[in-house]
Amino acid sequence: MGLIKSRLQNAFGRRIVDEYEVVGEPTALPDAYALAEQDRHEFQRWALGLVGGRPAGRVGAVRRGADRGIDGRIYFHEGSTTRTSQIIISVKSGNVGVRDVRDLRAVVDRENAEIGVLITLRGPTRPMLTEAADGGLYHSTVWNRSYPRLQVLTIEALLAGEEIDYPPSQQVSRTFRQAPRAEIPSTQEPLL
Repeated sequence: MGLIKSRLQNAFGRRIVDEYEVVGEPTALPDAYALAEQDRHEFQRWALGLVGGRPAGRVGAVRRGADRGIDGRIYFHEGSTTRTSQIIISVKSGNVGVRDVRDLRAVVDRENAEIGVLITLRGPTRPMLTEAADGGLYHSTVWNRSYPRLQVLTIEALLAGEEIDYPPSQQVSRTFRQAPRAEIPSTQEPLL
């Protein structure tokens, strides 16, 4: 669903995505808990879609089995550089603790990633937030701004509109190939 919504938004703008309801996709925290309980891999795929992340492994699939601490990635470029930067994403639907942030930090270091994001269904503990803050900052020389290197985002916050803090999207090569921008017909008839 994340790919489809991303392409609709790129082609028609945010308004078009808000006009349609996706049946079966969580829209509130209780729905997210139900999905996580029903199928944690589908929950992971859905959570990655909330932030525009691409699942690790095969394109369009959630990798089952050992993922080496990487559930998803977002790639981006800054300015005119050809160097690809990356955000590593880890999704947790169960209990979380400071160890999960430490594990993410190790993966970010191993992969030479600029930013690591832990998406959690349950709220983070104070030690988790402290550990994330101790992860340091990623400094963008293009934007002359620093971004938290380790970020902990809850599903509740993502559903409320919070996003990963990283360089502006107008300079970012999005994870999914963008569809061409389309004109919205002036009539209010459904686009089918």
